[in-house]
Amino acid sequence: MGNVPAVTGSAAEALRRLLAEPGILPMPCCFDALSARLIEQAGFRLTFMSGFAVSAARLGLPDTGLVSYGEMVDQGRAICGAVSIPVIGDGDTGYGNPMNVRRTVEGYARAGFAGVMIEDQVAPKRCGHTRGKEVVARDEALARIRATVDAREAGADILVMARTDASATLGLDEAIARARAFHDLGADILFVEAPRSRAELERIGRELPGPKLANLVEGGDTPVLPLAELATLGFKIAAFPVTLLSASVRAMQEALAALADGRMPQNLLDWAELRRVVGFDAYDTELSRYRSDA
Repeated sequence: MGNVPAVTGSAAEALRRLLAEPGILPMPCCFDALSARLIEQAGFRLTFMSGFAVSAARLGLPDTGLVSYGEMVDQGRAICGAVSIPVIGDGDTGYGNPMNVRRTVEGYARAGFAGVMIEDQVAPKRCGHTRGKEVVARDEALARIRATVDAREAGADILVMARTDASATLGLDEAIARARAFHDLGADILFVEAPRSRAELERIGRELPGPKLANLVEGGDTPVLPLAELATLGFKIAAFPVTLLSASVRAMQEALAALADGRMPQNLLDWAELRRVVGFDAYDTELSRYRSDA
């Protein structure tokens, strides 16, 4: 992936510059400060704090609206403080009425997020690639995005990602209509969740204006197309929301199975590399600046 350029200006400004560049942006999603730092070290230029992954990693619970605003913004503050690349935060339904939405957006901006995603599911929400989802009426969905945009216009330095899950229950026509209305209200990025075919992805890319996100869940509802093809279809961001969480769980399960069997786990980082990744080398280098020559 190459080296990540140093970020100048605010996180929101950095995200705006990325959106203005040509090409598609692959976006592995994080769940804590360490996973975000690994994403940056691998050369990716932005990340997303996944509500699914935070709920699993922080609480050991499913993404069914059980994680709170306070827990999410606290997790986000640590993530944003650990990296220099822009981070988009999962703001779920905004945690209440439009005034709650505004507080969520303002809090995410203060935490250091470059963008915030607000969606139109009924609270408590569910993961976008699971069954049983419901969405609020279109007027309520629009009120949430209007509140999000109002918070940005009132001074919250943050971009607005507007998500709709309407396709699952009301059909793709309604989802596209909602997303177009979100754009008209001032949303910076559009996200139609869980299209089920290449044809649906193609229609979303063709009919909606501005930057669009494709959410690629391995084994989920949406076909995982190559990045070049998604770019051709009109998408700007390709999100991988649970790839790192899934890889982490599998690696830990395999290590635990080996230990339970009386074996040493394989494929571990060596001690020196682990120390480097978590920051000991950088810490020691910086600390040495304060040591007396004597």
